[in-house]
Amino acid sequence: MSRVKRGVMHNKRRKGILKLVKGFKYGRKNLIRQAKTAILKADEHSFRDRRAKKRNFRELWQIRISAALLPFEMSYSKFMGALKAKNILLDRKVLATLGEKNPEVFKALVEKVK
Repeated sequence: MSRVKRGVMHNKRRKGILKLVKGFKYGRKNLIRQAKTAILKADEHSFRDRRAKKRNFRELWQIRISAALLPFEMSYSKFMGALKAKNILLDRKVLATLGEKNPEVFKALVEKVK
């Protein structure tokens, strides 16, 4: 029976791991044991932060809408409640963009729900 040398697979696996940690700092980018742990941690963080990103943006949009409502002396919660009552189905992202980029359209919207 012929001898099987496994160097090809070993190198391929190592290269794959090191490709994933390209751009990391210190030993995490070129030492296999550290690279493996770095990949595990990075995957955990990315999974968690894909959900956190949604929370962060919602919070940001709420702050922007609230800031756009300051000249009209209306609170965020009252405004959102009035929108729901008038059955205006605009999401927070659109409202925040309107308040920031098109204040005249946002003003018309506020006047409509008052």
